[in-house]
Amino acid sequence: MTTGLLLAARGLRVVVLERRSTTSDEPKAISIDDEALRTYQQAGVIDRILPIVVPGTGTRYYGLDDEPLFHGGAESAYRLGYPFKNPFAQPDLERVLAEALHTARNVTVRFDTEVTSIVQDADAVAIEAGGRTVRARYLLGCDGGRSTVRNLLGIGMIGRSHPELWLVVDTLGDPHIERYGMHHADPSRPHVVVPGLGGRCRYEFRLFEGEGTATDAPPFELIEKLVSRYRPITPAQVERAVNYRFHGLVADRWQLGRCFLLGDAAHMMPPFAGQGLNSGIRDAANLTWKLAGALDGCLHESVLATYQSERGPHAAAVVRASERLGRVVMTTNPRIAARRDELVRAALATENGRRWFETMAYRPPYRFADGLVLPGDDTGSVIGQPRAFDSATRTIRPLDEILGTGWALVGVDVHDTAEWAHARDIGRGLHAVEVAVPTDRTVPRIDGINVLLDVDGGLDDEMRTYTGRFVLIRPDRFVAAAWHPHDGDDVRAAVRAAVASWIGTSASPSELSYIETKGISYA
Repeated sequence: MTTGLLLAARGLRVVVLERRSTTSDEPKAISIDDEALRTYQQAGVIDRILPIVVPGTGTRYYGLDDEPLFHGGAESAYRLGYPFKNPFAQPDLERVLAEALHTARNVTVRFDTEVTSIVQDADAVAIEAGGRTVRARYLLGCDGGRSTVRNLLGIGMIGRSHPELWLVVDTLGDPHIERYGMHHADPSRPHVVVPGLGGRCRYEFRLFEGEGTATDAPPFELIEKLVSRYRPITPAQVERAVNYRFHGLVADRWQLGRCFLLGDAAHMMPPFAGQGLNSGIRDAANLTWKLAGALDGCLHESVLATYQSERGPHAAAVVRASERLGRVVMTTNPRIAARRDELVRAALATENGRRWFETMAYRPPYRFADGLVLPGDDTGSVIGQPRAFDSATRTIRPLDEILGTGWALVGVDVHDTAEWAHARDIGRGLHAVEVAVPTDRTVPRIDGINVLLDVDGGLDDEMRTYTGRFVLIRPDRFVAAAWHPHDGDDVRAAVRAAVASWIGTSASPSELSYIETKGISYA
């Protein structure tokens, strides 16, 4: 549904096919991060999402002695414009996303509709679903770990399923009042506790031999025994309970012709880093603007191949990190657990070690060098979302609201009109918004260029890395290129050539509102 909303927000006509009869009532995913919330802002639904989350939490890790080791949170709590970690209930998320889809005029949602066949040619994809044929320009398979789309396309998965069995219990009427998740690394019973909104709470317990199998329905007596250290419980307070094994799997290809895989259809990971849902939202954020650009003619269709080259390595790294974290934090070996705690406490005694753990720097950074990006130390990573004073509207707004939904050309401490003329010529084919950011306490006057001013230190901190340079920012807010006006002709030529290779047979901005409204048909 997230993918559908992002496509709809860019004016594309979208059909969502769902094999279930309604949205899920199972609270599976339970944490959403700042990147994902920023994506929902871009989809135009952030005001629907914020009321259903517990904002600004973190994770507290407990050692062998059940004493706190450290509290992990964000290095910069609101760098992307939102709190770093936010528990929620998946049924609530699915409900508000479905409501948003139903109110979008360019979206059709069809429940009770299972995809049974996929046939594609050079121009379109024909999908047999629910006794009808849907013909569309592209098919995006966002249909979970047991993906029908992936299976019909014959795409395999690389990795392994883990033998350890876990019990996951979602409860109601819970007494926890903490605003953070708790990882208890007790080797006699590793477990996780994540309080949510309205008395909801997620418990995850490692199970041992004789306590069940992956296909068993967990008996209430076992649930009662395991949660008893925290609360009394009745059967009516068990919202969901399931035994399952974690998977560390990545699809061997994410694109086959006009078909793409996103989310659990493309990758599955253990939950210990809280990145399963968030990784899927990253997939949608990466692919949807490229699809929109290819469909409206702004981008060449070849840019779609960068989806896997940009997302695949990071998703695989997150899978590996989640597996490592599970092995270290959730070990059942007392000697390994004791040594782990000793090393962690020694590291926490140093400034660098404390910062590494408390900012959760063990999560793989999301940066790429292969894709729709030029080489460079300061490219391939995301720009934050500070607030800024918009000189054009005389308002203070988040950066994404000012830059809009497309490309942006930002000149940081660049004041020369001739230099701007060269840079604007590079960005023109991408219809880039053009803004100047002075971190040097000046207010440049350049015809046709909007000036953004710092209001609280955030904008200057974000842009100071690029002082004296032009920065080309993609619609997903990753830096595609950065160059100095006085760089040699070869550097400018490389930027110009790269941008030219990305651009399609571009439509004019006035045409983009209606292109592809006829891109989906039914039979």
